[in-house]
Amino acid sequence: MTRRLELDHDTVERDLMKLILTVLELLRELMERQAVRRVDQGDLTEDQEERIGMTLMLLADRMDGLCHEYGLDREELDLDLGPLGSLLGRG
Repeated sequence: MTRRLELDHDTVERDLMKLILTVLELLRELMERQAVRRVDQGDLTEDQEERIGMTLMLLADRMDGLCHEYGLDREELDLDLGPLGSLLGRG
């Protein structure tokens, strides 16, 4: 007996975007944490701090826009890693 996998174009596209956005959200959060560390250490000039802050805000806005476009909530981007906890540390 041959079983066929039925794929819905909209579901496949949404799931792929969810995976991509999850990876991007992880990278965004890592960049944000690194920026905060550098600010706390005093490694940045005031101008650099402002540019990094603006860049991170713009990136967060883009993430919100992409999530909205694909019908996703930012909370949906977190992955349960079992005993390790959640990927993004939200659950």
